[in-house]
Amino acid sequence: MIVDVFRAFTTAAFAVAAGAREVVLVGDHEQALAMKRSDPKLFLTGEIDGRPIPGFDAGNSPSAIERLDLTGRRVVQRTSSGTQGVVAASGAEAIVLGSFVIAAATVRYLRRSANEVTIVAMGQNALEDADEDLACARYLAASLGDAKPPLPTVTLLADRDSEGWPDWFPRRDAELALEVDRFSFALPVRRENGLLVARPEVA
Repeated sequence: MIVDVFRAFTTAAFAVAAGAREVVLVGDHEQALAMKRSDPKLFLTGEIDGRPIPGFDAGNSPSAIERLDLTGRRVVQRTSSGTQGVVAASGAEAIVLGSFVIAAATVRYLRRSANEVTIVAMGQNALEDADEDLACARYLAASLGDAKPPLPTVTLLADRDSEGWPDWFPRRDAELALEVDRFSFALPVRRENGLLVARPEVA
């Protein structure tokens, strides 16, 4: 399982909740733009160094996605941490996306479909630990082990207040990302025609 709370797999879950039929995860924004040139109906979301990518329809922002109607749309996502982790893990037996908003459903899905689970907290740009990803990884691990999981706390918001909240990462994004079990689907990833595709599975 690849965990990215701020904000990749929270955004992916919000895209599905907004009606998207699937999320294609890519490591290269140029690949996403080329896909859109071939199919203008695609919806591109993502960031580079946190900032929205020119030519994309939205940044990596659940608060922007929650206001949209993506019914039936195919979403392509590129981020600096989460989707990079999925691409790097493409040789794994199976991949599942992890975030707080789909935590319980993800645990239920894994209990019925996996004998062994490795949880990878992606962190900041896949280089440094991030408190929110570590907290979510611990929460998921505790849930899988039938322990009472520690809930995320407001300190994950307060710690950043002194830095301010830039336009490309509004505080609302973080608040949404810490809503545990907002959605009742898991997001397993499958390989299809050379692509890594996440589709919701109610669990």
